[in-house]
Amino acid sequence: MSEVLIDRLLNTAKTIAIVGISNKPERDSYKVADYLQAHGYKILAVNPLQAGTTILGEPCFPSLAAAQQATGLHIDIVDCFRKSEDIPAIVADAIALRAGAIWMQLSISNESAATSAQEAGLEVVMDRCTKIEHKRLNQLDD
Repeated sequence: MSEVLIDRLLNTAKTIAIVGISNKPERDSYKVADYLQAHGYKILAVNPLQAGTTILGEPCFPSLAAAQQATGLHIDIVDCFRKSEDIPAIVADAIALRAGAIWMQLSISNESAATSAQEAGLEVVMDRCTKIEHKRLNQLDD
């Protein structure tokens, strides 16, 4: 995957679903969602264990489908904070919702799920962090 693809995704995305978001501020999924929200992206919190609660001021949904149905928003990027073996089910949901891209966070990759997503017309990023890549794109420091 190229930086050109990553840059295009981050420059055009408006809505990012954070699948596996935690309500704990010390967790990477929370930190990344907080960062993305602070930089103008609409985040959709998705975590069945936290459904019905609020994370970062946003309602948390049990699934991608519930998030899209409740908000009416098109999901540009599905940002996955789940184990590699959980990715195929997330990809299937993203395909069904016609999301724009699947983004697997650092240390997460699943080649067969990536192939399925690409064959369905979704862009795929694996083993990269949206926060790190956004900072690189915009030359931001911590």
